Amino acid sequence: PAVREADRRIASAKGLSAGTGSLLRVRLGDASMREDLTGGAVPLVATAPADDTAETITAYDSHGRAHTLDARKVPQLPVYVVDIDVSKALAAGLGVLRTEFAKHGVATPRPQSRQTAGGWWSTRVTSVELADDEESWVKGDAEVYTLVTGFGLDGKVRVDTVDMPYLNSDGVVYYPNQILVNWSNYKYNLADVVMMEDDGDTNYQALAQALTTALLTITDQGAYIPLVNAVLAAIPTSWWTDDPDYVDSWYTLARSDSGRRNGAAGNGWMTVEPYFVEQF
Repeated sequence: PAVREADRRIASAKGLSAGTGSLLRVRLGDASMREDLTGGAVPLVATAPADDTAETITAYDSHGRAHTLDARKVPQLPVYVVDIDVSKALAAGLGVLRTEFAKHGVATPRPQSRQTAGGWWSTRVTSVELADDEESWVKGDAEVYTLVTGFGLDGKVRVDTVDMPYLNSDGVVYYPNQILVNWSNYKYNLADVVMMEDDGDTNYQALAQALTTALLTITDQGAYIPLVNAVLAAIPTSWWTDDPDYVDSWYTLARSDSGRRNGAAGNGWMTVEPYFVEQF
């Protein structure tokens, strides 16, 4: 009963429905600890800190004694971490965002007439790297997603969500060949990209409400208006205090862009290319 109640409260805190299922998990703090664990070392137990800037964490041994560990340096002893299954939460959370965006008209499906004969143009990410995904060893892999914004065909601001589950570690170049922008959804040949990360504290209902409230006040003036600043301004203030959920942003990505584009915050880069998606 206590675990079920904890799961219910976690789902509620993240703006998810009770039907999301269990979000609590126990995992090994780092893959390098497996060797020590199989060697017979007695593991410590810790909880992932809410504060991403924490320099130390407290872990407990089998006798209940507290041990202070460096949050930035993987310890020599194996550590079990009790935290949230962020991958599962992100999948459910992106569903919440899409539902809310559609409800408020900021993710209106494109009319069939908008499609180019035989398919549609997109921007595809061929490679991407983050300098810092803001995650310490105790927080586990990053769970990154991207908000693509621009003006839809109806003249209203549009937001599309793109899951990037492969972006697990900073300093690693990934080659996803992933479609980032479907240009048939947009009025102009420009869009903005804001990359975010769920480190366990994201409330998707609050994020959706904040974004729709802010973006629906912006009207099409007949020329493209960059929307990154509006997205960043809409992010709840508390998220900037201890938890850097914002990763990086790319202003005015053009449909014709090809090659490397550095993020405005200097925390990441990606190479992109125009890609025509053919229809069968």
